[in-house]
Amino acid sequence: MINYEVTVFTGNLALASTFNNVYITLVGTDGESKRIDLTSWKPSFFRGQVSHFIVSCPKSLGKLVMIKLDKQKRFLQDSWYPAKVEVKSPTNKTYHSPSTTGLLTVRSIALHSPLCYRYRAQLGCICTGIPHCIKGNSIQSLPYDVHFSLTKTAEMKYTVVIPVFQNQVKNIIFPDFVHKHWKEDSLFGYQFLNGVNPMLIRCCKALPKNFPVTGDMVSLHGRGSLADEMMKGNIFLCDYKLLDGVQPNTINKKKQYLMAPLILLQKTPDNKLMPIAIQLKQKPAKDNPIFLPTDSEYDWLMAKIFVRSADFNFYEVSVHLLRTHLLAEVFTVSLLRNLPMVHPLYKLLMPHTRYTLQINVLARQLLISKTGYAASGGKGVITILQKSLSSLTYSSLCIPDDIAERGLKDVPNFYYRDDGLKLWEIIFRFVKEILTSYYKTDAEVQKDSELQKWIQDIYEHGFLSQASTGELYFGLTLTVDEMVKFVTMVIFTCSAQHSAVNSGQYDFGAWMPNSPVTLQLPPPTKKGKASEKSMIDTFPNIQTTVHGMAVMWLLSKQSSDSIFLGQYPEEHFTEEVPCQKIKDFQVELKRLSAEIKARNSVLDLPYTYLDPDVTENSVSI
Repeated sequence: MINYEVTVFTGNLALASTFNNVYITLVGTDGESKRIDLTSWKPSFFRGQVSHFIVSCPKSLGKLVMIKLDKQKRFLQDSWYPAKVEVKSPTNKTYHSPSTTGLLTVRSIALHSPLCYRYRAQLGCICTGIPHCIKGNSIQSLPYDVHFSLTKTAEMKYTVVIPVFQNQVKNIIFPDFVHKHWKEDSLFGYQFLNGVNPMLIRCCKALPKNFPVTGDMVSLHGRGSLADEMMKGNIFLCDYKLLDGVQPNTINKKKQYLMAPLILLQKTPDNKLMPIAIQLKQKPAKDNPIFLPTDSEYDWLMAKIFVRSADFNFYEVSVHLLRTHLLAEVFTVSLLRNLPMVHPLYKLLMPHTRYTLQINVLARQLLISKTGYAASGGKGVITILQKSLSSLTYSSLCIPDDIAERGLKDVPNFYYRDDGLKLWEIIFRFVKEILTSYYKTDAEVQKDSELQKWIQDIYEHGFLSQASTGELYFGLTLTVDEMVKFVTMVIFTCSAQHSAVNSGQYDFGAWMPNSPVTLQLPPPTKKGKASEKSMIDTFPNIQTTVHGMAVMWLLSKQSSDSIFLGQYPEEHFTEEVPCQKIKDFQVELKRLSAEIKARNSVLDLPYTYLDPDVTENSVSI
């Protein structure tokens, strides 16, 4: 008899085990084995277990081309997640499953969710004008292999409970730097570059007509006029026009307030970014003054507070939720629906989908509610999402294009840009080296119907087929270079971009005055009226503040089972070329991490959010 050594790895996920009968058949070029009941060996198909078997055949099967696994109900119907299967032939050749060579596949019938799930997963519309999301409104509706691990589940519950039930704000430790410096113009300006929302600021060469700032009005740092400074590229604009007309939330039966401000900033001779004018509403009017640093202390401080609250509501919905979470969900479901496990793109991208579906279901259940905890809660969230998606472009998701379009190539101390561009280039080279080992010509890309359908799904369900999205819609003329750029964008969005706009939420928001989730009084309509009392009365109440802080704590807290950029514990690739490219990728990431740590060691406020050592592979929180 000819013996084949079979090793089955059951995934280390919640509910990955099975108590049903599992059968195996080996298929080769010269025949196939009998269908063998593996449970007769009394193996342990429990979560995280590795089981070994011997499959005996009267003669050699030749080169293996397929492993057939199937499962039959014994007691109760359950799922099973076999993460990997290895078969060692009598000639000591080891076959790994899945394999991108096309010579070996796993046929899993009603047991391995990624294969079955891609045919039944559906993207549905919960509201017009926003990206489609997976159908199913509960964790139980998701396949088990996309669930959180037991560790992640336990830690999520613990992380939620601890801060929510603190009775006093003082029991929560605030980031010391922000607490000390939140009133300063330099920190206010710094956050537009290196805070949680580096996506709005742009170089200003001409003032918007609805922001009538004059040269005589502003006090510039250094010599020169406002016109000269704009011509030199030293003036920058942050325009929250997207928030204009958004219906503010009502919290505890009390109306909240959300402005749509415009902010003008100047790059100073000592390379700081300093605010020089703030208008809190879009339409100029007598009751909508332009606030200046030369105004009274509380007039200017109140103007900045309304900007910081607007920024929280803008980035949380438009930058964080839409541009990372919701797009990553479309990337994930489209991947599962259209690409088989043996496809190189599946193997390359699957690590960047970890936990995304479950975290988004939780977000819809707990955070995107009818009431919400912020000024943009309730109807406001949908309005912001609709406005944001209608203006979202493919180029704005690609950091080299985005930085160029916003005129920010030469801004000093812009660490999001510096680290992000380096990380983009490292990912781009890695993706190119992997994919060009499979696709040699543009024609090969264009003939790959599975790849084409994956991109078309994203265009249809993520961007709602809007022509304004731009060059995303490549259709059947997609080239190798365009494919590499698109895949780089997907990986960057799911890993680096999410880290940049998520991980610092508690750092900058734990001290509530620096990032109020809502404000419960309208802004001043005249100068000289603001005071310390009016500021305190404007801030959200204690319950709303603690709720907001608890959410920011939860969203900023990494799990102990986090998998970081460049780590591939599931080993989807087995061939020599991609395995070597992964090692090269890891070396480059380590080098960048060392550079970032060295720079941060001399900064008063280190920028850590794009350090590969703390950048998770996927949208998992």
